[in-house]
Amino acid sequence: DVGHGQDIRPRGQECRSGDQLLPGGTLVTPAVLGLAAAAGYDTLTVVPRPRVEVLILGDELLTEGLPRDGFIRDALGPMLPSWLRALGAEVTAVRRLRDDEKALHKAITGSTADLIVTTGGTASGPVDHVHPTLRRIGAELLVDGVKVRPGHPMLLARIKDDQHLVGLPGNPLAAISGLLTLAEPLLRTLSEHPAPEPYALPLQDAVHGHPYDTRLIPAVLRGDSAVPLHYNGPAMLRGIAGADALAVVPPGGARQGQQAELIDLPWAAAGIGVCFT
Repeated sequence: DVGHGQDIRPRGQECRSGDQLLPGGTLVTPAVLGLAAAAGYDTLTVVPRPRVEVLILGDELLTEGLPRDGFIRDALGPMLPSWLRALGAEVTAVRRLRDDEKALHKAITGSTADLIVTTGGTASGPVDHVHPTLRRIGAELLVDGVKVRPGHPMLLARIKDDQHLVGLPGNPLAAISGLLTLAEPLLRTLSEHPAPEPYALPLQDAVHGHPYDTRLIPAVLRGDSAVPLHYNGPAMLRGIAGADALAVVPPGGARQGQQAELIDLPWAAAGIGVCFT
């Protein structure tokens, strides 16, 4: 027996003419492509990935082998491109520069990227050339240091109307702090992605705080709580390598069970193309 309407899909069952299928700023995933095709679209209007150029600064950096004779391994060069791609950027170049103001000036003024990311050179030492170079080219400093540890010498500058620079500290974990709190919001805005909803979880252990600055501590998520991880100094990557998020610890520290805001790492949400094996 066949009932009336059996095995028939009526028109307009999933959507009607004029319905908004997805809000603006939605990431174009495989499912979005399938939905667009099913609804009869041949093309989509999209915002391209922001183009990012990375400048690794420092005379003391090695690209292979063990640290030796006052030289250290460059950890940011291998790490930042994949991290920036996970944040939605197209990395157009990774360049290594010596501590030379002329070379830095030439690299910044010659870049056509939407965002330039530098590592190191943001403090006020004799070989820290980022601030003098930005002054020389007339850039507008939007953020010049923050009350966050690690990462307090990070900076954000507008070079042109359509070009910015994020200066990350040279210490690896401090650089990650700047990447997630300055570069990520800027890249999200350029890509027209909505901001994620903030959330907090209770800390499984107490965390020592800085007297007057906020601390960002690597943490792993376990059920309905966050476990702060050790090895969280500004030059350390052992903690963040096993983390799911950064826990925001207010000045003075946080007690066990206290709610802490969390900043997810990109791969914690299982993003497409984020990691490789």
